[in-house]
Amino acid sequence: MTFSEYLEKKGIGDQFSVVLKDLSVCFKEIADVLRKGNEGYSDGENVYGDKQVKLDVISNDLLLSRMKANGNVGFVGSEEMEVPFVNEEVGENEGFSVVSDPLDGSSLVNTNLAVGTIVGIYEGKGVLGKTGRDQVASMISVYGPRLTFMITLGEGVDEFIYDYDKSEFVLYHENLKIKEEGKVFMPGGSVSAASEKWYMDLVNFWFNNGYKLRYSGGMVPDINQIIKKEGGIFAYPGSSEHPDGKLRLLYESAPMGMIIEQAGGEAFVFAQGRYAEAVNVLDVKVESLEQQTPLVIGSKKEVERAISMHK
Repeated sequence: MTFSEYLEKKGIGDQFSVVLKDLSVCFKEIADVLRKGNEGYSDGENVYGDKQVKLDVISNDLLLSRMKANGNVGFVGSEEMEVPFVNEEVGENEGFSVVSDPLDGSSLVNTNLAVGTIVGIYEGKGVLGKTGRDQVASMISVYGPRLTFMITLGEGVDEFIYDYDKSEFVLYHENLKIKEEGKVFMPGGSVSAASEKWYMDLVNFWFNNGYKLRYSGGMVPDINQIIKKEGGIFAYPGSSEHPDGKLRLLYESAPMGMIIEQAGGEAFVFAQGRYAEAVNVLDVKVESLEQQTPLVIGSKKEVERAISMHK
């Protein structure tokens, strides 16, 4: 089943369908750029002060260009843009808002590790004051040995793979689910263990209880692996230096939270700072486009163990 046929079978309206199809085209365009081997740093930094890899800029430009040309998109926000794009021709309560990390893990490109794109989609123009539960879809594409993407429309998670013979995405796996427990761990932000004793205790628990370390340094391939291997946990907590965490709520944490929850898992934020109490990432209100979060995400019992150890 092609992606177009899938959307038609799901009964997705024309406007929303065009947005989703355009995003799938963006994934293929970004994959093509990656295959050409462009790398190195640009002359700029993003709004978070991170040095931008040239591919970050190129990927952002590709996605932004296609979303600008789509008359159903009223708002585009990106980790690589200081100012979002707003389509004045779209009414305040019309169309869709698309937010993304165009190339998550871009620093891994020159080591030839998998990277990806993260996308969250909201109805209406603008995202401030909304929560991750207001997303009508989220997607992650993976640029590895194969070009794939996962999508949730709020009713489970399905995976598509690019068929180079047919020159289009086709359904690969339906209704992907993860188990409540999964002895695979991805300890992002491991430097936090120096100031967060509970996190050091958690990492030691994983090692002492036979968990497998499978951390790539990229959030997309790691979350993709949790879903494909049917369980596990990814952690990126806050620290004394970054009490509110470093992951971007809009562009990373909320879209990933939607996908994981639809696959049967959980995603929670907790740390020092504003997230002293554990809260589901999908219930965190968007107060600014630059808002950051800590995150523990994956199999339910693994996430609940992390929350318990933090307490």
